[in-house]
Amino acid sequence: MSHADRLKWDAKYQAGAYAGRDHPTQLLADWVPQANLGRALDVACGAGRNSVFLSTLGFEVDAVDISAEGLERARETAVAKGVHVRWIEGDLQEDPAAVLPPGPYDLIVMVRYVNPDLYPFLLERLAADGVFLCEEHLESDDDVIGPRDPAYRLSHNELLHSVTAIARPSDRVLHYREGRVTDADGRQAALAQLVLCREPVGT
Repeated sequence: MSHADRLKWDAKYQAGAYAGRDHPTQLLADWVPQANLGRALDVACGAGRNSVFLSTLGFEVDAVDISAEGLERARETAVAKGVHVRWIEGDLQEDPAAVLPPGPYDLIVMVRYVNPDLYPFLLERLAADGVFLCEEHLESDDDVIGPRDPAYRLSHNELLHSVTAIARPSDRVLHYREGRVTDADGRQAALAQLVLCREPVGT
């Protein structure tokens, strides 16, 4: 991601973008009971809504984003909630291997950040019995929220095929869905959703 993109996201957060979105992603709220309580990684965490949610549940959370402004808002939210998250500023497109902390993680979350090149880096950090949860914007002709540039929307089954192509034999897809979703704030989104679990070797 270019310096211009970093400035763009900082400007969005400075202008108050996503200020009312403090609820966790519903997919995460629904599936987090499947994950072992331990280390969690929130990729492209934005203003930290999912990171803070996980920390309130007792996870030890590392959260990565390119926007200093978004992370500052996330820090303020965490302080207000009385929880701790390790916030990491970094460019996930430029050098993901250097930016992403080493695993293993019991839960890895990537929500509405379209970057299929990251999947191998994330799966290699997934612990035995860990859960990978991914929700991406899906191509759609409907009037839905999210990026207008089709480069930032996945084609049908792209998420499923991309992840399963690099998954281990012990990995199981617990959930996959494509379609429209109504967010907690009433807005409509077109999404591809995947939940994968890594079975321990020998089970």
